Amino acid sequence: MTRTLHLTITTPSTVLVDRTDISAVRAEDASGGFGILPGHTELMTVLPASVVRWRAADGVARFCAVRSGVLTVSRGRTVAIACRQGVIGDDLAELEAQVQAMRADETDADRRARGEQVQLHARVVRQMMRYLHPGELPEPTSPEPVRRDSGEAGS
Repeated sequence: MTRTLHLTITTPSTVLVDRTDISAVRAEDASGGFGILPGHTELMTVLPASVVRWRAADGVARFCAVRSGVLTVSRGRTVAIACRQGVIGDDLAELEAQVQAMRADETDADRRARGEQVQLHARVVRQMMRYLHPGELPEPTSPEPVRRDSGEAGS
């Protein structure tokens, strides 16, 4: 059994990390933090916005903030992370702050999407009621406006 891991971290546009001298990797998924050492069993998991840590064979710790990724471990030595966005850095506190900002952005986007889904659902129900019971409900004079946050482009 080999005593090192091959770690790759990629985004759609670039390879952030491609090293074969890694002694340990630490990551986080929905169930919590976990570690990977050489000889680890096969694994595939989804990573939320989080900081991935690894230690090279020389003992130096390195860090990468990732936004929503997939981590796989294969053959007990290959760790591959494919993520939407990643930032390599040496300052763990700064990367943790970036991850918090990423999580806040994702929470806001989820909240906006849920609000739009509720509005769409209500429109569909009203339209079905108008179809099923014509003449009982007033016809709308104009389409209902879609409320958008000031940061979003209108359609």
